[in-house]
Amino acid sequence: MEEMKAEEKIEDENGTSLFHQLTAQRNDVEEDMKIVLQRLIVIARLPRGLADRTELGAYYEKLNFQLSKQYIWDHMTGLLLIYPSCLLHIIESSREVLVSVLKDLKDMQQQPDSTLLEAAKVVFMAHNPPSRLFQQWSYKVLDADQGAEDSVTKGPDEEEESTETLVCTVLSALQKLGEHLKISKAVPGSGLDTSPGPIVSQEVLNKLLAREELMTPQQHLQMYNSPLHISMDFGQVMRSSCLTTV
Repeated sequence: MEEMKAEEKIEDENGTSLFHQLTAQRNDVEEDMKIVLQRLIVIARLPRGLADRTELGAYYEKLNFQLSKQYIWDHMTGLLLIYPSCLLHIIESSREVLVSVLKDLKDMQQQPDSTLLEAAKVVFMAHNPPSRLFQQWSYKVLDADQGAEDSVTKGPDEEEESTETLVCTVLSALQKLGEHLKISKAVPGSGLDTSPGPIVSQEVLNKLLAREELMTPQQHLQMYNSPLHISMDFGQVMRSSCLTTV
């Protein structure tokens, strides 16, 4: 009996018992299932007839829940900012989850009676960023003054703002917001109330919505499914050094 206990003790110490082997196998599976993180930033215009903007938040909460059941290992984080006339949505997860979000956007826009959003555009896609900006997903309905121009750091003369400059303005503001949330450990949505950093202005988003260089969800998916597998990122913006910090 003592010899058997001694052997079991040695197995435990060496990690050769059945329990350790099964645990190791499970860890190997979990290691294999680790996702390659990607970050998607989309914008869209809100219909004039949308009376209750919290409906958008509820819709994406439901979509997040559905995707979490479909992709168990692919934790989705991000922030949905709902302005009076448009929205800004940042999603961080696997490519499969982001493609699902884009497909949902495309399907929503193709519905003639869609009442939640319209004219969606892909602002940026980050492949394998070093870390997440947000630790969970949430949404925030913004008042008009929260998305006003004086709440952001103004860039060059408006007439000279290129699409690349506008995209960099969005990315810079999100980077600062992410740093603030990391320090304060606040939920993304509620963290905006105490954030000393800038929030992307509604005016900047409306300018981006009018830029033809930005792809629609349908165009993005078509490029993703093309045989050439062309890069998904906004081509000219990728050459900008400011984007490497996000």
